[in-house]
This record gives sequence, C-alpha cells and structure tokens, in this order.
Amino acid sequence: MNTTRIFYKMHSLGNDFMVLDSVSNAQKVNPELVRSWSDRKLGIGFDQLLIIAPPTVANADFDYQIFNADGTEAQQCGNGTRCVAFLAHHLGLSKNDHLLWNSAGGMIETTLQSSQQIQTLMPAPILEHKNIPFVGKTQQLTEDIAVCGQTFCVTPVSMGNPHGVIFVDSLIDLDVQKIGGEMTAHEFFPEHANIGFCQIVDEHFVRLRVYERGVGETLACGTGACAAVVAAHLNGHVSGKVKVSLPGGKLRIRWSGIGQQVVMSGDANLVHRGEIEMES
Repeated sequence: MNTTRIFYKMHSLGNDFMVLDSVSNAQKVNPELVRSWSDRKLGIGFDQLLIIAPPTVANADFDYQIFNADGTEAQQCGNGTRCVAFLAHHLGLSKNDHLLWNSAGGMIETTLQSSQQIQTLMPAPILEHKNIPFVGKTQQLTEDIAVCGQTFCVTPVSMGNPHGVIFVDSLIDLDVQKIGGEMTAHEFFPEHANIGFCQIVDEHFVRLRVYERGVGETLACGTGACAAVVAAHLNGHVSGKVKVSLPGGKLRIRWSGIGQQVVMSGDANLVHRGEIEMES
C-alpha cells in the first residue's frame, strides 16, 4: 500500500532544501530515504532535508531536524532556520513573528521581518576545542593542517555544528571540493566539519565559499557564514557587523564578541509544493 507525502522545496541563497511538516502529519525518515530523495537526477534533489516537528521541550514552539544529503543527521543549519520559519507562517502553523526552535545544535530564535527577510538569533559560538569537537596539537586559536600537499591555517569554531575556517587571498580557482573534502575528514575533526574558505575584503565585507560535510560545496551556508565572521573577528580582521558574500547571495552577520549570540539576516524562498508516493 502506498501513501502520499507532501513536501516543500525551498531555498535561501541557492542553499536548497526539502522541507516536511511533521506537525500536521507525522513524518518518519531514515538515511536510505534521505539519500534517495536528495539525488538530483533520480529524486527531488537538495542539500539538506528539514523537518518541522512538534516541540519536545517546554519553551520551544517547534522542534527542528536537519539531515544532510548523504543521510547523516546535522546539528544545525543556519539558512534552513529561515526556511522553516517562513514555512511555519505560510502553512499557518503559527501566527507569531517570533519563534523558538529546538534543534540538536541548541535553541535558536527566528523573527519574521518582512515577507521574505528573516532574522535568526543563533547560539553563542563554541570555541573550546573539546566541545567543537577539534583534537589538534595545541589549544591555540588557530592550527596548521596539511592536506592536498599544502598547509592551511585553520580556525575551528562550532555554531552548534563544527566548522574550520581558512583565510585565503582569493577564492578564484580554489579547489574547494578537493581541499574541503580532505579537510573535513581530517583526524582533527572527529565528527567531520564544514570547511569555510574566507577572503577578507575589508572590516565590513568578506567573501566565502563553503564545503559542507555530507554534502560538498554549496551555494551558501548560514552557519558557515556565522563561523567565518566569528573566526575573522577573533583574528582581528573584521568589525562586529559584516556582510558575507557567498556564491548564492549575501547574508548580514552581527557578533559582538566571546559569549555573545550571533545574529544572521537573510531571505527564504518557497519554490514549490510537491507530492511523493511511498510504501507504507
């Protein structure tokens, strides 16, 4: 017997998602399903699968689950926060502009600022190596890591999910797929990591490309943008307000320093509503 499942295709800055509403209709997924759906030729195609679910903690409006294209579960997805917030309003799951989301990477807050512009208040970045987790040779802010026959200076940061930020002079002709693929699997990152390649333009503007663990290079990564600004701020490259230019578009990030939450602003777009038949 087959059942029909409704899904929503969404994107923010080209970082694309399949979103399921498990509030109205409980949805169960497994890694095999996620991998088949994520296939861009034989399935729906997406970077991450996002699920809006009933809250499991008292102070949250919703639970927020994230799965990478390879079926692994992710702790956090910054661009996804705006998409689930937009969809919750669009479907009438909540009439509140301000929502609290319980995720594996911590509690996040979203505020609908306009029909498409949404602000996300992310948790304070985690910098202690053991909690990222990062198992380098020192406890310094940066660590040298050798991959692809080169040595890169990496700043490890967690935004609820692990990141390694590398500052480069230029993003042109940079083999993000190869370097990022080797870096994410380096032994210093026991849970793998998103690897961000950041070019500093000035204290208020940076360019960024990101290799996401379990996905590959994406057009945009919200937590990657947050991690890049945190790392750039800690290394003395930028101020507290930064525009981040990614291949898919721009995000605005604010961070005032250690112990403070990161504020991210950007858009969310509903592409289409679809149906998929599944064996029940």
